[in-house]
Amino acid sequence: MFRALLFLWLLSAPLAALAAPEVATHPFSVHDLLAMDRVSDPRVSPDGRQIVFVLSRTDLEHNRRRTDLWLVGSDGSGLRRLTSHEAGDSDPRWAADGGSVWFLSSRSGSSQVWRIPVNGGEAEQVTRLPLDVNAFQVTADDARLVVAMEVFPGAGLEETQKRLDAVEATEKTGPSGRIYEKLFVRHWDTWNDGRRSHLFVVPVAGGEAVDLMKAMDADSPGKPFGGAEEFAICPDGKSLVFSAKDVGREEAWSTNFDLFAVPLDGSAAPRAITAANRAWDTQPAFSPDGRTLAYLAMKVPGFEADRLRIVLMPWPDGPARVLSEAWDRSPSSIVWAPDGRTIYAVADNLGQGSLFAVEVASGKVRTVVEKGTIKSISIAPERVVYALEHLRSPAELYSVRPDGGDVTTLTRINAAKVAATRMGEPEQFTFKGARGDVVYCTVVRPVDFDPAKKYPVAFLIHGGPQGSFGNDFHYRWNPQTYAGAGYATVAVDFHGSTGYGQAFQDAIRGDWGGKPLEDLKKGLDAALQRYPWMDGTRVAALGASYGAYMTNWIAGTWPDRFRCLVTHDGNLDERAAYFDTEELWFPEYEHLGTPWSNPKEYEKQNPVHFVKNWKTPTLVVHGARDYRIPYVNGISTFTALQRLGVPSKFLYFPDENHWVLKPRNSILWHETVIGWLDQWTKK
Repeated sequence: MFRALLFLWLLSAPLAALAAPEVATHPFSVHDLLAMDRVSDPRVSPDGRQIVFVLSRTDLEHNRRRTDLWLVGSDGSGLRRLTSHEAGDSDPRWAADGGSVWFLSSRSGSSQVWRIPVNGGEAEQVTRLPLDVNAFQVTADDARLVVAMEVFPGAGLEETQKRLDAVEATEKTGPSGRIYEKLFVRHWDTWNDGRRSHLFVVPVAGGEAVDLMKAMDADSPGKPFGGAEEFAICPDGKSLVFSAKDVGREEAWSTNFDLFAVPLDGSAAPRAITAANRAWDTQPAFSPDGRTLAYLAMKVPGFEADRLRIVLMPWPDGPARVLSEAWDRSPSSIVWAPDGRTIYAVADNLGQGSLFAVEVASGKVRTVVEKGTIKSISIAPERVVYALEHLRSPAELYSVRPDGGDVTTLTRINAAKVAATRMGEPEQFTFKGARGDVVYCTVVRPVDFDPAKKYPVAFLIHGGPQGSFGNDFHYRWNPQTYAGAGYATVAVDFHGSTGYGQAFQDAIRGDWGGKPLEDLKKGLDAALQRYPWMDGTRVAALGASYGAYMTNWIAGTWPDRFRCLVTHDGNLDERAAYFDTEELWFPEYEHLGTPWSNPKEYEKQNPVHFVKNWKTPTLVVHGARDYRIPYVNGISTFTALQRLGVPSKFLYFPDENHWVLKPRNSILWHETVIGWLDQWTKK
């Protein structure tokens, strides 16, 4: 698709540009990966004529990414930068009259809400709150803001700041110890200090910030990844609905997020409106007329990867109705159409991240955009605007008619950078995997492919395990970085992967090392038979998170297959890992209980029992701030390799979490990983 779009763009270019000398190209590498601008969060103006979006760029000098706001016409014209401050600007929201944009910025020294005219003028600071604003929404009349800030439950903003100042002063002179009486002690990459993310209502004209969750020992948005999609203001401005997990000491092993409704003036305490469902309820979204609340809900308690269903609730007290029970996909986001008759949903789908339209009356689902991976959507009159990426391009903005016709390219921000690189051609195929089920696999050919040559293979194993290596432009595990280094990549969406139906996803409960490994074995064999230019004697396996668990499992149970391995942030001992991690619902569901209630499940497919078989050269990578899979797992893996005399290296990042996010660290990661593959597969 990209080549076709690029061809059309070149046809419309000025003749002088067409006459210019051809630009030299080079194989894609990590430096190109970092150079690509990231387009996200498109928001259509009230009149449908303009789109504001976030553009993120690498600032290698300061070892970070910086974000700005940009504008483009809904027809793709008039692309221009709206903000250019060195501080980060993000989370744009249109004012009701379309003349200005609300946004978050740290330009005042803390994260606050700002507002900028779109037709000229300086940004003005709207909030001057003593704490950082982490997410926000604005009422339809622009009179009030709902903002998320971290406070100690029961304490106000000033009291929270005083307590934080006191802690900082005490830590300078000692003692520095903290006492915990319940989990979480730490979560993702942060130690818990007792603060909660609460939602406040703030008058734009000035006045007191009212905590709408004052008595709740719970977070909204949820940590660590929740945002403004987890709360919604009713169009009449009277109520707020938000998602939170208010379960007391069970927080670390419960997935019971409920929706709560609260008057926007703070005159009453929040009330749970989904208490009957003990599983996850999230992403409330009001219909344009405010008469119906849509949200996403799971059915299985204690399971984070159950299928999300679209649920409709007549507002404020009508009975809930599941709209999408017959649709075997799990939407990650939903947006109402302006007429309230359709809900647009994004969901993983056979290796793609597709856009669907769901009829509100019947629940009938139709595909609007199938190929590629949709990252975010916004609705314009008679059009859907979306950010889409695929294996040959980072995200750009597009629009499409609701029937899926007339796809229009709105931005080509990375077109020149993409054109300057040589990438590998992707292809998807299927094979018969475990249980005889159809399993999907994605292959990317090496750059400058020559069918007469034999190429080494990078066998990529995705994390999750409920994840997917599909048709997207990944910024940490991008197949093109291996293709540019002369490798074919093979990525199997084994049992447990998302986008293939819930039964396929559920099939690995209690079987982490079974059906997925069978799929990987059969998938690699199928790829080698299908593509004779792949050199089956020179294959490296790489994985992170669950993919690293699988790599450790492969090292002991399939030890003669690979030239080398890369294991990034993976468990070595599943039993011990339970006691080291933070979100306990995950291992308790996947391994059918706790290590003391069902010890056999933790031991039957435990990599540590097969360490004696290890002999494959292995690179181990781990981040110190990974509290999901703490770094002791990486040290333990490296210790075993060294003690066994297996050729090995340990790449340790003291400042990274479960992911490698800092640009310079990303360069080191890619150079080390590809260097390791070269050392063992290109001899």
